Amino acid sequence: MTSVSLAVGVGLICALLSALGTNLAFLFKHRGAVAAPDVDMRHPLRSAVDLFRSRWWSIGWGVAGVAFALHVAALTLAPISIGQAVLAGGLVFLAVLAERFFGFELGRRQWVGIGLVAVSLSLLTLTGGGGGDAHSGYSLAGMIIFEGVAVCLGLLLFLSHLIERMPVPRGVLLGIAAGLGFGISDVAIKALSGDLDSGPIGLLSPWSVVIVTAAVFSFFASARSLQIGDGVAVIAVTSVAANLSTILAGLAVFGDRLGNDALVIGVRLAAFALILVGAALIPAPVRAGEALEASAVEPESATTNPA
Repeated sequence: MTSVSLAVGVGLICALLSALGTNLAFLFKHRGAVAAPDVDMRHPLRSAVDLFRSRWWSIGWGVAGVAFALHVAALTLAPISIGQAVLAGGLVFLAVLAERFFGFELGRRQWVGIGLVAVSLSLLTLTGGGGGDAHSGYSLAGMIIFEGVAVCLGLLLFLSHLIERMPVPRGVLLGIAAGLGFGISDVAIKALSGDLDSGPIGLLSPWSVVIVTAAVFSFFASARSLQIGDGVAVIAVTSVAANLSTILAGLAVFGDRLGNDALVIGVRLAAFALILVGAALIPAPVRAGEALEASAVEPESATTNPA
């Protein structure tokens, strides 16, 4: 085994452990976020303090810190599209952890969606011929265009979640926006990892500003999405948005190969399509969610105003 292949293998192991840690951290943070006061974007410092006063939120961020370190290692050592495909496999961890240890009940539709995503990610991994190195070189023009489009889409989703009468749950919209923010940060980290070949001076890169800005936005957007949306659905769409955007960046910006022949390319394109279908199935339908909310309110009304 060559040193390059060994590095890629270590990177993929880091990605797998990061996926487990990330989803465990999300579940801890969900428990902490719903116990904390509502996030107010107009008062970010106060909102951040309120969140970290919640024990489970702080525990979640401790776990997330370890997962993030593994994430950075995965982005540095493995081709970005393949590494992110493994990271996206954390949806399987999410489903099992949520039901077994956090009291969530997933419906058949959600299990089908998660199953489709898991199958598609397996196809991506089995056909992973993305290249033999970490692909830290990138197209500057492609990077600017990709990040610009992602920022505009994220802001559009953020503004859309403010509209109460939306056909999509508001928490899901905000979760997707947060996921795009995480993706923007991941892509900038990948670019910065190449710039650091020149030493610590590489930290002065404009991508450092992008990383910090996107991370701060995602911090508050993710926290608020966990407060107003269904936990499993919000975590799932956040993860899918982050990973899909980064996988696409690997192909469009960093030169990862989609495949070596027509069959592999076809299989991988089908896998990407399955990810989108599965992600669309994971959130519960809006009417079903409204019915559940109504059924939760009715017992309270009956208790408060007995016949």
